[in-house]
Amino acid sequence: MNSPSKYNSIGHTYNTTRMADPFLLSRMKFHLGEAKNCLDVGSGTGNYTIALSESGIQMTGVEPSDVMIEKARSKSDEVDWIQGTAEEFKLDRQFESGLASLTLHHWRDIERGIANLQNHLLPGAPLVIFTSSPEQMETYWLREYFPKMLKDSSDAMPSISEVVTALEKAGFSDFIHEKYFVKPDLKDQFLQCGKDQPELYFREDIRKGISSFQSFSYADEIESGLAQLRSDIDSGKWKDIRNQYNSDLGDYSFIIATNKSRAIQ
Repeated sequence: MNSPSKYNSIGHTYNTTRMADPFLLSRMKFHLGEAKNCLDVGSGTGNYTIALSESGIQMTGVEPSDVMIEKARSKSDEVDWIQGTAEEFKLDRQFESGLASLTLHHWRDIERGIANLQNHLLPGAPLVIFTSSPEQMETYWLREYFPKMLKDSSDAMPSISEVVTALEKAGFSDFIHEKYFVKPDLKDQFLQCGKDQPELYFREDIRKGISSFQSFSYADEIESGLAQLRSDIDSGKWKDIRNQYNSDLGDYSFIIATNKSRAIQ
């Protein structure tokens, strides 16, 4: 799990490369359905939260990082911004839908976090989760160049089955699993953004927006990995490595579930 302090650090430049992607936003809106309001847990600097708000959904964003939530507040006063963690935030109202995008791997306890989120959702409310899984991250060619970083990042990710188990325990059902494959025009430059555009990883601004690249413990590996990547791109070897990692598992996943339980009192 990444601590809020790490996001306090990367939060200063996060908005320059982590913009709401139109395609991902359209899938979020589709799965949220007709909900008039939505609770976004792990809202970061609010890029998707604000975009959904501008589409007409009344949004509440929950975020632990001081820097990120201040960035979000500076961009929109139409969203109700709440500082807190997934496991511990408490509100005195319930919502017609929930969202958790690229955040589960930062939670200390996924079962507690999902149970707390469920407690804030009305019966019948959809919960839309966007995440990656260890199985999907096995298909990232980045592990050829940054093996320890990718292993640690992968280890932090809950598997799809772990997510579904936590959802079931909290009272969710009617699960949908939708695969997402990174597109060339992706606007949200998260870890696998350079799937077919390896040059992106040489941009410091992009690396600064990806939590995996911001740990000092990987500094030497990142330096040597980028040097090897540069050499392999120039020689053409990278294309062969890229082709070895073709997969139909998807790069990320939408997991959608419906709250079938009453709120926990």
